[in-house]
Amino acid sequence: MPEQRVRVAVDAMGGDHAPAEIVAGAVAAARDHGLEIVLVGKEPEVRRLLTIHGVDGQVEVVPADQEVRMHEGALSAWRRTRSSVAIGCELVRSGQAQALVSAGSTSAVVAAATRRLGTAPGVLRPAIAVILPTRPSPMVLLDVGATADPSPAMLVQFALLGTAYAGATLGVADPRVGLLSIGAEPEKGNRLARRAHAHLAAAPVRFVGNVEGGDLLAGAADVVVTDGFTGNVVLKSLEGALRFAVTEIRDALTAHPVARLAALPHRGRLRRLASRFDPDTYGGAALLGLSQTVVIVHGAARARAVTNACLLARDLAGTGVVTQPLAELRPAAGQDPPDT
Repeated sequence: MPEQRVRVAVDAMGGDHAPAEIVAGAVAAARDHGLEIVLVGKEPEVRRLLTIHGVDGQVEVVPADQEVRMHEGALSAWRRTRSSVAIGCELVRSGQAQALVSAGSTSAVVAAATRRLGTAPGVLRPAIAVILPTRPSPMVLLDVGATADPSPAMLVQFALLGTAYAGATLGVADPRVGLLSIGAEPEKGNRLARRAHAHLAAAPVRFVGNVEGGDLLAGAADVVVTDGFTGNVVLKSLEGALRFAVTEIRDALTAHPVARLAALPHRGRLRRLASRFDPDTYGGAALLGLSQTVVIVHGAARARAVTNACLLARDLAGTGVVTQPLAELRPAAGQDPPDT
């Protein structure tokens, strides 16, 4: 059976460093990895950058005369039908591309993608899933920003989505699912956490109970679910703490000639450690629960992150992991189960 052709649409105008870093990352994905890329954005700016990279005429550009800025949200995404993220979604919806990559405003990307692509059958709300560099193996955390106030039924769906995602991307045969809370006991946490615990315990997933914040990087679970507000705060806190730790270690090992000499045999390991904790290594976060593949990149992303996000989008679209759990999700879609 021939390999599925995957074409990735890239929102060239989304992100703090757009369009320069976005175009650079997309060009690297096309040039170094053979991806079929279509850039969506203000044509004169995008083509000027392509000329600088020496690939004008080799990467397709679809014009978009509007953009949604980083401080804008869902309403702007709905109103601006000619924005780069809206047109990128339309390319995916019409089959002209099989995946979308955007570093734009998260709320705008989620709103545009949900409205224009639609959720998969049975899915109440989408969730953004990220991979964290935990020990002894990586872990999936969701939601980190798509749905700030989910219901317990939505958290059950997030667990199903995360289980399928961890199985396909991390190779975990039977992922352990944890619920982020403030204590290990089922009665700990706010009302959502307490209700969700009972729902998850009855769900068709390998639920291992509550996971505290201090256990996130310790491999307590393969998939951890939470609401989008909490998940986003946790993700950014972890990213900041890891950057701080890596910087402090590097400074300590280079502050004195003797320390620099002692660190020489460990340079390779230190570089690997820094790379492991660098969000750009993982590229982007998958927006799960939609009918098509969407990858959201950190707003401050540089070219390397965009390249890796394009690779992730290609892999997800090629495997169909985004739509795998739908048969399991449909029975849970009607309404919130009653309180327990």
